[in-house]
Amino acid sequence: MCVGDSMTIGSSGDFTWRYRMWQHLAATYPGPFALVGPRTGLHDPATGAADSAAYADPAFPEKARRHLAGWGEGWLHMAPVIEDAVRAHRADTLLVSLGLIDLGFYTDPEQTAENVRRFVAGARAARPRVRAVLMPVIPNVRALGDPEFGAQCTRLNELLAKAVADLSTPASPLLLASEPAGWHLDRATYDGTHPSPLGEHLLAGAFADALHQAWDVGGPYAP
Repeated sequence: MCVGDSMTIGSSGDFTWRYRMWQHLAATYPGPFALVGPRTGLHDPATGAADSAAYADPAFPEKARRHLAGWGEGWLHMAPVIEDAVRAHRADTLLVSLGLIDLGFYTDPEQTAENVRRFVAGARAARPRVRAVLMPVIPNVRALGDPEFGAQCTRLNELLAKAVADLSTPASPLLLASEPAGWHLDRATYDGTHPSPLGEHLLAGAFADALHQAWDVGGPYAP
């Protein structure tokens, strides 16, 4: 299950990193797999709702479009709903990219880290052996121009690393992915925050390489 904010749900006309991950697993995973979740839509800027089906590749199968992501949603929003989502959709692996929107609008680093822990507890309440890969917060254009906000991003990433170290267990392992190599805002994003096609590949690649290296899921990422 791909869990995230606007960088994960994507907007009308995007491929999304979820699509890139589906392509990667289809090419490298030897058995059956499914991307799961309660939602399928993209964010539609015209309506402000997650009701668009205008993926850049219309051949992206509808079943593979499933996710738990929302424009403007963060750890604050996902912590209360992850238990029901994992239980209903039987997710065994979570790929999570959250945090930037929390710091930007809702919570400070320490409060956000508490929601990370609530999220993990909720997921495990539904499935005790669930595993998860967490993406660190990737600084956006605001973080580069606002030193205080940039420091909050750095602090949250420190707290994410601590949460992973504290909460990971052999039965329910957690990983902190590496920040995507080569993430330059002018090329990896189209507006200083949201991923361009290159950024989609970089995000999918960071998740895919973590899955492959830690749990031998799929193979090395090859765009």
